[in-house]
Amino acid sequence: MKTRLLLWLWILFIGGTGLTMGQSVQVSGTVLDESEQPLPGASILVKGTSTGTVTDIDGNYQISVPSAEATLVFSFLGYITREEAVNNRQVIDVTLEPDMSELGEVVVVGYGTQKKSDLTGAVATIGGRDLAERRTPNVSQALQGQVSGVMVTRNNNAPGSSANIRIRGVTTIGDSNPLIIMDGVPVNSIDHINPNDIENISVLKDAASASIYGSRAAAGVILVTTKRAKKGELSLNYNFEYGTEVPTRIPEYVDVIRYMEIVNELRWNDNGNDGNEYPLYPQEMVENYMELNASNPDLYPNTDWVGLILKSNAPRQRHALDISGGSEAIRTKASIVYDKFDALYEGRTFERVTARVNTDGNITKRLGFTADIFLRREILDQPSIDPIYYMNISAPVYAAEWQDGRVAEGKTGANIYGQLKYGGFRKNWENQVGGRLGLNYEVVDGLKISAIASPNFGFNKGKNFQKRVTYTAWDDPSATLGTLQWANSTNLSESRNDNYNLTTQLLLNYDKVIGKHNLSLMAGNESFQAFYENLGASRDQFLLDNYPYLNLGPLEFRGNSGSAFENAYNSWFGRVSYNYEEKYFVQANIRYDASSRFARDYRWGSFPSFSAGWVLSKENFLQGLSGISFLKLRGSYGTLGNERIGNYPYQSTIGFSNVLFHQGSNVVSSQSAAQWQYAIPDISWEKTSSYNIGIDANFLNYRLNFSGEYYKKTTRDMLLPLEIPDYIGFDNPDQNTGEMYTEGWEMDLGWADDINELSYSISFNLSDFRSVMGDLGGIQFLGNQVRMEGSEFDEWYGYVSDGLYQSQEEVNNSAVMNANVRPGDVRYVDISGPNGEPDGRISPEYDRVLLGGSMPRFLYGGNIRLDYKNFDFGIVVQGVGRQNARLSGLMVQPIMENWGHVPKILDGEFWSTYNTEQENREVSYPRLSRNSEGNNFAMSDFWLINGAYFRLKNISLGYTLPRPVVERLGMQNIRVYTNASDVWTVNNYPPGWDPEVSASGYPITTSFLMGVSVQF
Repeated sequence: MKTRLLLWLWILFIGGTGLTMGQSVQVSGTVLDESEQPLPGASILVKGTSTGTVTDIDGNYQISVPSAEATLVFSFLGYITREEAVNNRQVIDVTLEPDMSELGEVVVVGYGTQKKSDLTGAVATIGGRDLAERRTPNVSQALQGQVSGVMVTRNNNAPGSSANIRIRGVTTIGDSNPLIIMDGVPVNSIDHINPNDIENISVLKDAASASIYGSRAAAGVILVTTKRAKKGELSLNYNFEYGTEVPTRIPEYVDVIRYMEIVNELRWNDNGNDGNEYPLYPQEMVENYMELNASNPDLYPNTDWVGLILKSNAPRQRHALDISGGSEAIRTKASIVYDKFDALYEGRTFERVTARVNTDGNITKRLGFTADIFLRREILDQPSIDPIYYMNISAPVYAAEWQDGRVAEGKTGANIYGQLKYGGFRKNWENQVGGRLGLNYEVVDGLKISAIASPNFGFNKGKNFQKRVTYTAWDDPSATLGTLQWANSTNLSESRNDNYNLTTQLLLNYDKVIGKHNLSLMAGNESFQAFYENLGASRDQFLLDNYPYLNLGPLEFRGNSGSAFENAYNSWFGRVSYNYEEKYFVQANIRYDASSRFARDYRWGSFPSFSAGWVLSKENFLQGLSGISFLKLRGSYGTLGNERIGNYPYQSTIGFSNVLFHQGSNVVSSQSAAQWQYAIPDISWEKTSSYNIGIDANFLNYRLNFSGEYYKKTTRDMLLPLEIPDYIGFDNPDQNTGEMYTEGWEMDLGWADDINELSYSISFNLSDFRSVMGDLGGIQFLGNQVRMEGSEFDEWYGYVSDGLYQSQEEVNNSAVMNANVRPGDVRYVDISGPNGEPDGRISPEYDRVLLGGSMPRFLYGGNIRLDYKNFDFGIVVQGVGRQNARLSGLMVQPIMENWGHVPKILDGEFWSTYNTEQENREVSYPRLSRNSEGNNFAMSDFWLINGAYFRLKNISLGYTLPRPVVERLGMQNIRVYTNASDVWTVNNYPPGWDPEVSASGYPITTSFLMGVSVQF
C-alpha cells in the first residue's frame, strides 16, 4: 500500500517538478551582511527546486546545482532576498542588504508559513524580543497594547494571575478565549509558555487566516513559535533579574473620628433625624476618642487594617538558563526558567519552573525529524481566604489583635487579620509534561509529508486547610468569646486532578513555481482526544491544627467525591494559495470538523474561507510614484465554528448523589440518581461568518508603514442556555439560538529610520469594535447588565437619574421607588408604565433602560524604541479611549455590610442636613442611609463614569558591554538592564482606585527590576 501511494504521488507531481537533467556544478562562496560581516544560517536555494543549504558560522556555503544555467536564491530573515545566476561560476560571494520593510519576513500561519508580503488575511506578528523586554510574569500581560484588535484586560495583578485575551471583541455569549497553538499543536493557556522561549507570535484575526482551524477558531487564533537551535550555533545564556512590586494605588478611608461622626449621621438619618444626633457613638466618646485610645487601645481601638495586612512591596526574581548547539545532522536548544513572586500580604507566593528541549535533525537527505519536550510546575500558596475585600471593609473602631498579641474579635468575629495570620492555607500544585514528535519526508522536490504526535499530561493537586480560630476577651485571656466567622471547625479538603490529551496530525504540503506562477497546496488531518479525572476527599472537626493530613481527621466527618469526562474531535482541512508575479494573490481554505459534543447526525461542520490580494505598487500606473514603496489591498470572507459547551448536551445524562432517609428513628444514606439536564438531541455548531477588508502600505523607502482593517462578524445559532419552565424539573439546557453582530476597525502606523549611529522606531495602533445582540429568543438579565435584542454585549441596564432630591416637596411631587426616599437621595426619571406611559412610580419592570455598553472602546497602544551605540531604550504606552465604567461597592458605598468603613472620597461630598442648600446642590454623592441603599445604589447612570485611561505601560533601558571587554572575560555578550512596568496612569477613577482593578481585587502593581544577561 505504501509503495502504491508513493507511486501515485510520483506520477501526479513528476510532470511539474521542473528538474533539469544535466551535469551538476559545485558552487561555493561567502554570504556577508551590510557591514561585511559573515551571516551564519543564511539560506541558499536552487530556484524552482527544494535543493538548498545554509551558511556555516563563518558565512561559508557549498552547494551542488543541477546545471550551469541554474539560479541561486540567497535569503536571510530581515534582509532582501537576492538571486544570482550561476553562469558557469564556481565561486559566488554575496552581500545582503537589510530589508527595511520587513515584508520579506516569514510569518507563521495555520499549518505553515508565508512571506509577510504574500498575506491576504489579517495577521499580526510580534517578535519574541518585544515580548521578553516587557518583563511581565505572563505572556498574556505582555500582549497588552502590542497588537491592534487584541483586547487584553486584567481585574487584578496577584501572583499567578492571568489576563483575559479577546481578539476582535466578543463573538459569542459563551467562551470567547482565542485558540492557542504552540509549534503547531493546541495548548490550554498562553501563560503556560515561558516568554523567554518564544521566537515570535502570530495573531490570526480574520476568517481567511483562522478558518483553517475551523471549529475552535471563532474567537481568533494565537500561534506561538518557540526558539530552535541553528546549524553551527553553540552558546550558553544565563539571565537573572530581581525586582519589587508596589501598588499603583491604594484606597483611602476616613480616620476613626470622622468614621464615628459619619456613622452617627447615617443612623440619625435612618432614625428620622430625631433629637439624638449621636445614636451609636456618644458625643463625649467622639470628642475624646484619641485620649481614650491612648489610655486603653484595646477598648478604644484605632486599627489601620490596610497597614496591618498590606506590605509596602513584594519581591520577585527570575533565573533563566538556556544552551543551544547545532550541526548538520542535529540541532538542540534547551532552556530552564525559575520564577518566584511574593505577594503584598503574608501567606501568598507563586513559584514556577518551566523547562523545554527542542531538537531538530536530519536522518537522511530527505527525511528529517523534530523532537520537543517541555515541563511546567507551578506552586501557588495562599492564605485560607483572600483578605482584600475584608481588609478594605474593616473599620478602625474594631480591634485586630489585643495589645498582648492575642487575636481580637474584630467585628464580632469578622477579623480578617486574625484569619490571615492563623486561619490556615490553600495550596495548589500544577504539573504538566508534554512533547511533540514530528517526521518530515520530502517525497520529491516541493512535496513534503509531515506526521506529528503530541501528547500532554497534567497532574494537579490541591490542599485547603481551614483552621478554627478563637478569640478571647480583651481583659481576660481565659474567656473565649467565639470563633472567627470563616470556620467553626478545623477542616481539610484535598483534590487530585489527572488529565491527558493526544493530538495527531498528518500534513501534505506542495510548493511549485512555474515561471511567474506560484502555487502552494496543503492538506491534512488532525485528531484530538482528551480525558479528565477528578478525585476529592475531606475531613472535618480536626482536634489538632498543625497536621494537615486526612488521616488525622475523625472518620465520621469524612467526605469524598469523584468524576471524569472526555471529549474528542477529528478534522480534515486543506488550503490552496496562488499568486501571479507576486502581484495578484488568491487563497482558499476549508476545514471539516467533527466534535464528540454533538450527536452523530449533527457532529460534522464545514468552515470555508476565501481571500484575495492585489499589490498595486507593482502596477505600471504606480511605478512612477517614488514615495510609495509598497501598496496592497486585501479582502476575505469565511466562516468559523464554536462548540465550547458541556460535553454531553445531546444525551440524557444521569447525576448521582447520596441522600438521607429516615427509617423510624434511624437516618440511613442511600444513593440516588436522576436526569438533571434537559437533552437537546439536535444541538450542533455555532457558526460565525465574517468579512475583512484591509490595506497595507509602505512609504518613503519603507520607513513609514500603515495597515488598516475593517471587519464585520455575524454569529448565528449561538450556544446558550435558554429558560425552560421550572415545573419541567431540569436545568436550563444549551440550545442553538440567538445572533450577535460585531463590527470594528483597526489601524497600525509606524516609522523606522537610522540617523548615523542612532536607530529608532515609533509605532502606534488603534482599534475599536462594537458587539450588538440579535434575536436571542428571550432576555438574559445579568444583575446590572442585560443581553437582549438590540443591546450591546453585556450592556448596562438600569435607571436614568435626574440628580439628587433637594427638598421633601420634590420628593412628594415625584415618582419614587419606595417609601424610604428622602431629600438627598438619587432621583430617577419615570420612563414608562403598564400602558406605555409614565405611571408615577419608579419600577424595575418599566423604568429600566439600556445605559450603554460595558466593553472598552478605542483601544490603543504605542512603542518608542531607540538604539544608540551600546545603549537601548524603549517605552510602551497603552490605554482605552472610552468605557462606561460603574462605580460600585467599596469605591463609593459607606458602611458596607452595616459595619464597614467609609471611603475618604465621600467625606465632604455627600448630601447632608449639616450642609447649606448651595453645598448640597454641588455634592457628588447621595445622603448617608442604609434604609435608602436600594434606591441610591440601584444600577443607574448616576454611577457611570468614563473609564478611559492612559497608562505608561513599560520603560526599559539596557547597556551592552563593549565587545573587547566581553571577549577579555571569555564571553560573547553581557547586557545589563533596568525595567519598570505600569509606571503612571491618567484616568477618571476615584483616588485610590486603578482603572483595571475590580472593586475587591488584588491591586494592580508597578514593578521595578534590574537584570543581567550573559552569553558564553
